[in-house]
Amino acid sequence: MAYGIVHHFPGGTKSQYEASIAAVHPAGGALPKGQTFHAAGPSSGGWTIVAIHDSKESWEKFRDGILMPTMSKGIKGGFTSPPQETAFEVQNIHGGALGN
Repeated sequence: MAYGIVHHFPGGTKSQYEASIAAVHPAGGALPKGQTFHAAGPSSGGWTIVAIHDSKESWEKFRDGILMPTMSKGIKGGFTSPPQETAFEVQNIHGGALGN
């Protein structure tokens, strides 16, 4: 079953997001293995990221093998504190084109 993660970084900025993503995502803008959707943007009081993984296990593998080890070392210009996290089992996904 697909698994969703919402991270809200209070006080987070676009430049912190860009530095953090550059450190934890594959080069060339690809998504990490198992991640099928990624959206991010400014939100009330900070920056919010929504990621959908193909399973809870793929999320945990990314979190434990890449995300947390990289963030715990510190990312130059990246987020300076852990996010508020909400996780959920995805029951339904609808697709559609987004305009710029």
